[in-house]
Amino acid sequence: MRASDRAYAALRDDIIEWRLRPGTVLPEVEQSERLGVSRTPLREALSRLTAEGLTTTAGGRGVVVTDISLEDIDELFELRETLEGKAAALAAERGDAAVFLQLQRELLEAPALISAIDPARHEYYELVARLDSAIDAAISNSYLAQAMRSLRVHLVRVRRLAADDYARLTAAAAEHAAIAEAIAAGNPRLAQAATTMHLHRSLSHVKATHTPQ
Repeated sequence: MRASDRAYAALRDDIIEWRLRPGTVLPEVEQSERLGVSRTPLREALSRLTAEGLTTTAGGRGVVVTDISLEDIDELFELRETLEGKAAALAAERGDAAVFLQLQRELLEAPALISAIDPARHEYYELVARLDSAIDAAISNSYLAQAMRSLRVHLVRVRRLAADDYARLTAAAAEHAAIAEAIAAGNPRLAQAATTMHLHRSLSHVKATHTPQ
């Protein structure tokens, strides 16, 4: 892996996991030493993060980690509803029913993972990621899949703002299972409707539990 790719991956993970919080300045010398790369690949990494909206240039302060406001969250979910609703509908038309039936079964069993502490709860998030990947593969549209992958970078940050509580995660697992079921049934309208319902409930929860950073 190239030095710039390593620096990008490390900084990206630190940002979306909130180890580098909004407003944090990322001085080149300090970050180069921390990540074990020279300043040229670090600049490349910072440029990629800025292009994704995870960092920004703040005048004389240099590169800083961007914030996420309630207005940002509204805009992200507007885009998410458009992209993910269409993707779910396409997956219902083009996907392998057996793949989504298996995911539905696993999602219905997810409360056992959610009730436990990490690393078991981490397995639940991996299961949701598998559903995302299955939808990406099923839609056979590389442009739409890439747009959703770019959006998910910000959604991981948003998820960290909300209370990671059992009740909401259990409800979300059931909502994901409904999406998988509709896709497996080959019902585009139901898949899109199930996705829209999940997103509306997720947005309400995030906004209700959001604490300004």
